[in-house]
Amino acid sequence: MRTALLAAGAALMLAAAPAAAQQKSVKIGFVSTFSGPVASIGNDMRNAFELALDHMGRKMGGLPVEVVYEDDTLKPEVGKQKSEKLIESDKVDFVAGFIWSNVVYASYKPIVDAKTFLIIANAGETRLAGENCSPYIFSTAWTNDQNPIAVADYMNAKGVKSVYLIGPNYAAGKENLGGFKSAYKGKVLGEDYTTWPSQLDFSAELAKAKAAKPDAVYMFYPGAAGVQFLNQYAQAGLKDSIPLYTTFSIDSLSLPRQKDAAVGVISALQWTADFTNDANKKFVSDFKAKFKSEPSFYAAQSYDAAMLIGSAVNAVKGNLSDKAAVQKALEKADFKSVRGDFKFGPNHYPTQNFYMQHVVKEGDTYTQKTLATAEKNVPNPHAAQCHMK
Repeated sequence: MRTALLAAGAALMLAAAPAAAQQKSVKIGFVSTFSGPVASIGNDMRNAFELALDHMGRKMGGLPVEVVYEDDTLKPEVGKQKSEKLIESDKVDFVAGFIWSNVVYASYKPIVDAKTFLIIANAGETRLAGENCSPYIFSTAWTNDQNPIAVADYMNAKGVKSVYLIGPNYAAGKENLGGFKSAYKGKVLGEDYTTWPSQLDFSAELAKAKAAKPDAVYMFYPGAAGVQFLNQYAQAGLKDSIPLYTTFSIDSLSLPRQKDAAVGVISALQWTADFTNDANKKFVSDFKAKFKSEPSFYAAQSYDAAMLIGSAVNAVKGNLSDKAAVQKALEKADFKSVRGDFKFGPNHYPTQNFYMQHVVKEGDTYTQKTLATAEKNVPNPHAAQCHMK
């Protein structure tokens, strides 16, 4: 009997040994844009992700963390290729990052088909929250239509009767302006969709907006396009005559190049640098100390993405082979978010507040300050279309 027990114990040890040997580290692939005119966004996301790893002692579940960073060059086909490489060659446990909706939508399928968890840190492609949702997809951001809905609600409350819309002609642009239109109660006098990402001259669109004589202009342009738009808006003499509202076009990365052109412009976000919760104060303070700049909302979402992954790996004690347990741990979101309370809805997108901000100048510094809470505890609007398998 004793011999049989010893043999059984030895067999169990042998069976467990390969699994233990395989999981020597936590491997994370991070896809973003690290080259070209929007490289500053990708670099800010990477910096925040690295800062989060520092705050975790660069370990998750007792295991060291390896991160493989890949540049999608702002191209969907490249993003897909890099995602496939991370899955097939690097054998990562998680894929995180992604700025652009069209890139993440081209890339998500090989990730989820491999039963690898995708943690989206920015891209707000609505289909991934709705009909193409997956147990393996989580987001620490929003969908493209949520923030503009908050702006529209704010403008409704302020009695803005008419608006002119301008945005880029790609998935996020259409979803962003579409979200605004779904909530805005006034009259839309016109809308323009421009070539993305190459068009940086908006003189024709601004002339049309000026001629329409709206009460306000709402626009969406991230990165370099947002810098150009705001500067051209001011140069065209529109800033003092037609109030400008926006989402995702003003942040700590763009403000040094927008400066006075951005002062007074109102936008909506789910996070601001002036939040006073302990996690955010530490994040902002340490980010400034290490990188000599204020973090952007891209950075905040990437920091949360790393912390989310860390919370799940800790919960399963580094055993990433149990996918169901990892999923449940991710769903609990048991970490201190920089935005305060954090919880997921049934489609793995946050239920969260949205805040109105405006740009102010303090001495020689330009920053965004919170004006008001536009919406509280907003569930993601696409959860009803999500039927996870």
